[in-house]
Amino acid sequence: MANEEGNSLAVLDAAANKVVTTLTGIAAPHNVQASRDGSLTYAVSEHDNTVVAVDTTTYAVSAVGPSGPSPAHVIQSADGTKAYVTNSGNGTVSVFRVPGLKSIATIKVGGMPHGLRPAGNGSVVVVANTQANALDVINPATDTETAAVPVGGSPVQVAVDGAGRYAYASITEPASVVKVDLRSRTVVDKVNVPSAPVQLFLTPDGKTLLSADQGTTTKPGNTLSVIDPTTMGVTGTVRTGSGPHGVVVDPSGTRAWVTNVDDDTVSVVDIAGLAVLATIPVGDMPNGVTFFRRPPAPAAAPTIDLNLRTSRTPDDDHTSMTMPMPDEG
Repeated sequence: MANEEGNSLAVLDAAANKVVTTLTGIAAPHNVQASRDGSLTYAVSEHDNTVVAVDTTTYAVSAVGPSGPSPAHVIQSADGTKAYVTNSGNGTVSVFRVPGLKSIATIKVGGMPHGLRPAGNGSVVVVANTQANALDVINPATDTETAAVPVGGSPVQVAVDGAGRYAYASITEPASVVKVDLRSRTVVDKVNVPSAPVQLFLTPDGKTLLSADQGTTTKPGNTLSVIDPTTMGVTGTVRTGSGPHGVVVDPSGTRAWVTNVDDDTVSVVDIAGLAVLATIPVGDMPNGVTFFRRPPAPAAAPTIDLNLRTSRTPDDDHTSMTMPMPDEG
């Protein structure tokens, strides 16, 4: 997971509920994303305007690519061939060929793009545009924007169903989650949640939607809302730490990990039981979190420096380094 104010990435052992090692040297990482096969983890540095790929077996950098200003989130495409990075500083989405992080396209969406996710079938990539109060819909076959869907408030992150039919967006004010029909390009339902939500995550079967309800600086939240995406009703809540921000679910759909930005912890959640199984101290201001099936590789030390400055390759404008980690939000 990304410790934004700790300038580091924490590697958790999901079975043992403990930090294996902390990877330092990446400035202000807001979001992380494991590759489809778990061999790499991608992270963005808001300070350095870069996206970094870390080898999960060696904890070394394998590639570095230049993003636009103030990168927010990174995802991998459904087919695993590309990475997409939202650049909140100039209203664009950078597209990279992976694993080498070769820049291949820049998509202009305007506003302030933040969270994004692909449909499981690869038909769309949906972007939460916080400043435009809309969801930007991207066709990954052509890497062009095909629609901007107004959602009636400022969206922070999205979840997209496997068929690319529906997207769900977290809305800051009023604190709610909206359901968007991507065919009709309209909001078709919404549900209120206790505090301003940030990240959303659908379970692999598409039957449960989780909302990390972070709240605000003056009134932080402490709940994970469990939502039925068909009826858009809240079926339960789980009390987390203070300021729940990021959320990810394991492939079985039974367990979730929630980052708590105010407590510097991660809550491990039993989804069906609506219970916190463990609380793990991590780094300063944990934000994005990701998961992969393979157990983390052994670490040579509790802290490992990624040493990004020595990794840059002048002739192709990307870098070489490596690392292991848990899949995102």
